[in-house]
Formats: sequence, C-alpha cells, structure tokens
Amino acid sequence: MGYTIGNIYVITTVAVIGGALFGFDIASMSAILGTQQYKCFFNQGGIKDGKCAGPTSANQGGISASMPGGSFVGALISGILTDWLGRKRSIQVGSLIWCIGSAIVCASFSIAQLVVGRFINGVSVGILSAQVPVYVAELAQPSKRGQVVGAQQWAITWGILIMFYVSYGSSFLEGPAAWRLPWGLQMVPAALLFFMVFLLPESPRWLAKHDRWEEAHEVLALVHAKGDRNAPFVLTELQEIREMVDFERQNADASYLDLFKPRMIYRTHIGMFTQIWSQLTGMNVMMLYITYVFGMAGLSGNANLVASSIQYVINVFMTVFALIFIDRWGRRTPLLIGSTLMMTFMFANAGIMKSYGKPAPPGGLHNTPEQSWDLGGAPAAAKGVIACTYLFVASYAPTWGPVSWIYPPELYPLRLRGKAVALATSSNWIFNFALSYFVPPAFENIKWKTYLVFGCFCFAMTVHVFFLFPETAGKTLEDVETMFATPGLKPWKTTVQFQHVRKLEQGAIQSEKIADLQAEAGTAHAPSSREKETAAVTQVE
Repeated sequence: MGYTIGNIYVITTVAVIGGALFGFDIASMSAILGTQQYKCFFNQGGIKDGKCAGPTSANQGGISASMPGGSFVGALISGILTDWLGRKRSIQVGSLIWCIGSAIVCASFSIAQLVVGRFINGVSVGILSAQVPVYVAELAQPSKRGQVVGAQQWAITWGILIMFYVSYGSSFLEGPAAWRLPWGLQMVPAALLFFMVFLLPESPRWLAKHDRWEEAHEVLALVHAKGDRNAPFVLTELQEIREMVDFERQNADASYLDLFKPRMIYRTHIGMFTQIWSQLTGMNVMMLYITYVFGMAGLSGNANLVASSIQYVINVFMTVFALIFIDRWGRRTPLLIGSTLMMTFMFANAGIMKSYGKPAPPGGLHNTPEQSWDLGGAPAAAKGVIACTYLFVASYAPTWGPVSWIYPPELYPLRLRGKAVALATSSNWIFNFALSYFVPPAFENIKWKTYLVFGCFCFAMTVHVFFLFPETAGKTLEDVETMFATPGLKPWKTTVQFQHVRKLEQGAIQSEKIADLQAEAGTAHAPSSREKETAAVTQVE
C-alpha cells in the first residue's frame, strides 16, 4: 500500500472539499442572478428602462431548485453507492459528477441546458453531503467527532465566501463570460478532491463490515495511534466494532425499509427532521436570494453585492466557534439556542417591513418582481432589516449549520448508517428544492409575510428539539446505539459527556490497568467497554 494520510485533521480538510462545492453553488447563483449579463442572456421579461428583466420568477425558481432537486436524487443514491463502493470511492464518484455538471452549466446556451447542468451538479452535492459526514464520523475519535464533522459546514461557508467574490469579480466582465468563468472555475476543487482522496484511508467501520479486518485494524492504528497496532485504544475500538458487526449480522439485514420499522423509526425521524428543520430556518434561501432582500432595503448594483458578501464573512467567522466548542456544547443546546435566536430575528424583520415599508411599484424595484416591498423611504428601517439579517446568519452559523451535519451520522447503527444519513440528507435537499422554488414567488406575492412563515418554523423546531432530540456528544458511536436501546429514554435529561469520553480515550491509551487486562487475556483479547471505562476511571482517581 502506498502513502496514506493518517492525521484526522488533514483527512477532514480533504474530504470536506465536497462541502465547499455546495457553497460554490449557493454563492455563484446568488451573485450571478442579479447581474445584467446573466439577465440579458436568459431574458424572458423584456427590457424596461434599458435593463433586462431576466428569467421569470417561476423559471428562476426552477433554475435555482434544479440543484437541490438533483441533490435529493444523489443523496438517495449515495446510500446504496457507499455500501457498495465504500465511503472514499463514493466521494470520488461525486467529484467526477460535479465536473460533468459544471461543464454543462458553463457551456449553457438555454435555460433548459442550465437546469440540466445544475441538476447534475446537485446529484454530486447530494452524494458528497450525505457521505462525507459519515466518512469523517467513522474515522474520528469520539472527542473530536463533532469538530471534524462540523468542518463540513465550515467548508460550505468558505465555498460560499470564495465563490461569491469570484463571481463578484467576474461581474465586471462583458457578456456571458461574467457567469461562464465562475461556473467553469468551480471544477478545479472537485478535480483536486478526486485525486487527493487516493491518499486517504477507507472508513475502518466499512472495512470491518466487509470482513477486511486487517485493513480496518491498520486504519485505526494509523489514525488513532500513529501506526501502533497494539495501542490499547485501537484494540478496544476494534473489539467494539467487531462486537457490533457480529450483533448486527445475527439480528438484522440492512435496507431502507429497516429505517421505518418500530425499533428505528424514532431515530429515522430525528435524523430527517434535523435536516428538514435546517432548511426551514430559512438560512439557505436567504443566502441564495439575499440580493432580493437587500434590494428591498434600498440597495442596488455593487452596493447590494458588497452588503450581501458581508453575511458570508459573518458565516465563516461564526462557524469557527462551533469547530472549537461543539463537542463541549453538545448537540441539543446549540440547536435550541440557534432556533430561538433565528425566530426572534425573522419576526423582527417581518415587523420592521410591515411597519415601515410599502408595496413596490408593479414589476418590483429595479425591474425585479421579487423585490416587491420598498423600504427605501425609511433608511433606519432598512438598516434594521440588514442588521437583523446579519444577526440571523450569526445565529445559524455556530448552531444549526454544523450540528445538522454532525448529528445524523451519530444516530444510527453501522449496518444502516450509510443509508440512514442518505435518507436524512435527501430530506434536506427535497425541502431545499421546494423552498428554492417557493421563495421567489413568495417575495413577489406575500412580500414581508415570507419572514413570518420562517419565524413560525423556527418556533416549531425549538419545541420539537427540546422534547425529542437526545444528546449524543461525548459518546462513541457504539455507546449511542446503547443509549437508544435503553427503555424510557428522556431526551431532555440526556447530557454532554465530553470530559468522560476524554478520560476514556486517555485511559485507554495510558492506563496500566488496561495493559494488565490485555496481558492476562493475551493478544487475542481486547478489553470490553466496561473494562475500558473502569480502567479509565481508575487512572483518573
């Protein structure tokens, strides 16, 4: 075997390039759809005051929604693909599909071709967004799992930021080159991802599931003990994986239908709603159509684009807090705080628009029907809407953004993890699809009330999370399985166990107690979970 990267942070950095591709799509469409080069090339609304109207609201919704529509299909496919080819090969397939879709989008001469290319791009994003979190979660130590899986969201934010400025810079070019260039350049990171994945290890849990135990042992040693195959923590984890694989083979098969059986339906609904609610916060559509929002606040042209870019900077910066603290904060607390804050700012925006705005002239502001509300006569109110929008992004970035990717891979047993996360992620994309289609006509027809809709969703998700989402932070993936098997589970009483799992990892590596147990039993025996915990506690005491 050739050189293989063993540092979990380097592995994560490479893998989450797949998340950046989704960010590229959000930002490029957000920056491009307001330019005259794009509007004139795909013009359907005629010319008013010397400016092209661009595609109709319905068709622009279709163009935007084609990507999440493809992602829904890609996410479902990924569950089968990842069980067949493995986690890393699935990531490579996704990167190749992205290059194909981007080539079609870059060369588009019609709306139909643009839709087809974006749909293919979506298939890629669906595969990558579902399987990158699974891959990283199955490689990481429990105390780092939230941090490295959360890097998926950080990569998305960087993708948004980088591509927005690339698209903004390209907007100064003449003709269709203004949008062909950014949509062509986004193939470069996908090609880099494809080739870099050759240097990454396969998921040890996928290898174990396919009886490739020597390789699984080697990967665990490489990632967790710098190649030491006899490190106690490595042997312990290998033994736990073996026990889980043996148990699952004796008790159940693995298919999508198993996710809806009585023993799994609770977890299936949690995973799906984590992704559904992350869309119903309104974050992604606000990112995609932010130029419409700021246009209603009186900004236009470059001023609008620059103001829009500030929220992307906020998104990147605020996500850093989650990467540092998410394994200590847990999963429930960020979700509850995030949804409460986002609800507040959505209702605040609705109130400001209703109180200080007025309907725009027929055809909308700046010849854009979606900009159907006018705050231009109330500068203070316009600044309030912009400020609340920034605060909304700052609330989402360290909470629902990363946790929506971290939480689902932690919920499921090994035999169903690939398919379960694929199903949960497909829920994300089908709602993204629906909202991408819904928001432009919503801005045009119900105007400021669009904010009320998303504010109500944020309230509903707060209640749902409090009563039904248990805490998974500070537990091994196998320990989470045990938690769900415990009768009478009360989610609001579950707690973060970060310090416990840190002691567990340190104890498993250093404890003389574990070494004694191993020596007594011989090399064929690895300590059980109970022995490991006892040894860790003994060391601390």
